[in-house]
Amino acid sequence: MDLGLQDKVAIVTGGSEGIGKAAALGMAREGARVLIVARRPDMLEQAAQEIKAATEGVVVPVPADVTDRATAGRVVQAALDQFGRVDILVNNAGTSMAKGFEEVSEEDWEGDFNLKVWGAVRFIRAVIPEMRKAGGGRIINVTNLAGRTPRIASMPTAISRAAGIAITKGLSKDLAKDNILVSTVCIGLIKSGQTERRYARAKESNPGLTMEGFWVLAAKERGIPMGRVGEPQEAGDVITFLASERASYLTGIAVNIDG
Repeated sequence: MDLGLQDKVAIVTGGSEGIGKAAALGMAREGARVLIVARRPDMLEQAAQEIKAATEGVVVPVPADVTDRATAGRVVQAALDQFGRVDILVNNAGTSMAKGFEEVSEEDWEGDFNLKVWGAVRFIRAVIPEMRKAGGGRIINVTNLAGRTPRIASMPTAISRAAGIAITKGLSKDLAKDNILVSTVCIGLIKSGQTERRYARAKESNPGLTMEGFWVLAAKERGIPMGRVGEPQEAGDVITFLASERASYLTGIAVNIDG
């Protein structure tokens, strides 16, 4: 199936690893030209080289921190300077913070919202005019299941991700007339740098724990019906589809990727 992504221009935040990297790879494989954004230049460059080697596609690493107010404008301008347009935005930057309400400091709230909500809002505001010029576009916000159904001790992430889902729903109505389609993927348990770091912490108290054993335990603890943890590319492929011309009558949707 031709996804209609040839020569489209995509921006992916949090693109150096995990779901962001997988989404960038999926779109590059379909012929899109992709700018990946992340804070660590070394990891970002490595991700770009790996995606290029796997796809022979065009991947541009742009080291930047999405919490910096100037970042969105700078990244969009980089896309315009190199390719003259912006068609797709994937707001993926974010880390998981899960605490009980009374344990969350004011700094935690501010930092989480600045990264996951304000970071996304700034990029959305920056790309809308360019997408209108191009005759339409796709905005995919990466959120998670806690934004729909908060678990115990899941703040502030559950709240910031709920905001991301609400932004998606409202924005899809505002921008439908411009053929700018907005969706969100609500991520369950997917293998990533974050989950690997959880494994490293678990191994400290259980030296005999293998990574595969950790995945099995994690899937059982979460009650995942498919009985396994998801692969990053499984999420990346869904994002690639939502960014494509084959998803031309989908907007305002929240897709669970949770097994």
